[in-house]
Amino acid sequence: MIGRRRLAAGAGGIIVASAGAAPAQQAHPRGPRIGILDDGPNWIFFREAMRELGYVEGSTIAYEYRAADGNPERLAAAAAELARLPVDLFAVYGTVASRAAQSATTTIPIVSIATGDPVRAGLVHSLSQPGGNLTGNTMIGVDLGPKRLQLLRELIPKAARVACLWNPDNASSTAFLQDLRAAAPALALEIVSAPMRSAGEVDQAFALMLERRVDAFLMTLDPVVQQQISRIIAFMIERRVPAIFLARENALAGGLVSYGASNRDMFRHGASYVHRILQGARPSALPVWQPDRLELVFNLGTARALGIVVPPLLLARADEMIE
Repeated sequence: MIGRRRLAAGAGGIIVASAGAAPAQQAHPRGPRIGILDDGPNWIFFREAMRELGYVEGSTIAYEYRAADGNPERLAAAAAELARLPVDLFAVYGTVASRAAQSATTTIPIVSIATGDPVRAGLVHSLSQPGGNLTGNTMIGVDLGPKRLQLLRELIPKAARVACLWNPDNASSTAFLQDLRAAAPALALEIVSAPMRSAGEVDQAFALMLERRVDAFLMTLDPVVQQQISRIIAFMIERRVPAIFLARENALAGGLVSYGASNRDMFRHGASYVHRILQGARPSALPVWQPDRLELVFNLGTARALGIVVPPLLLARADEMIE
């Protein structure tokens, strides 16, 4: 595993796909205008990288923000509004926002950041040759589904039933669930589907997990699911049902363990693709980038609260341990 090992103090912050108020918009400068759907804390890494590439907000570049809270209908309306401005390029986070941007335009370039599987979601023709007007990066890596289940097996050896908390309206989340189901038999695990299409369905998903007596669960990075992260972590601790998360920020917020690509890396890479397209590159010719570094993060305080002793071999592989 590549990455610097750290010991960090816990924090209550969480990075989600859609946050509250967006920064105030600037007057259109002499430069490109970038359309961003659902601005949130992760975008600080994008704007940081853009500054390093020489783009000064309000002077040599403008960002147009539209909030939709991950709602597909609102995302579609927001993307259509940005396309009418028009913007010179879309920079979007996740599969649902990417599909909204694609539905709004077939000509404006789109840089898609941290999608699930963009091929199975129908966003690109292939990772090496995206085709069309969309490219970017993906959170998927080689055999990540089996690796996460193997991690769970090492952490909770007696686990038999594992739930997947996911949004059926997100094509990448569907692929995530399919990968878990394909990998589960080799590890003698049963995957229980716990769907939630909206915030109002989170209690229903919790009830289903309790009814099926699951031993643990995994959750996706879908915006609808991530918006309920505080309630999901509270459920995990109160009901003592351990969970594996995909983002370091979830572990910082109190999740037991996370294993996945760095959001910072994904958003900074997205900025590099925006720069290349603004310099004349065609999205169809830029391969979709896959992360070359994954982070394994344990929240030891949460482990103690759940009565879980993390095996020394797992701790030795960790990039970060949160007390």
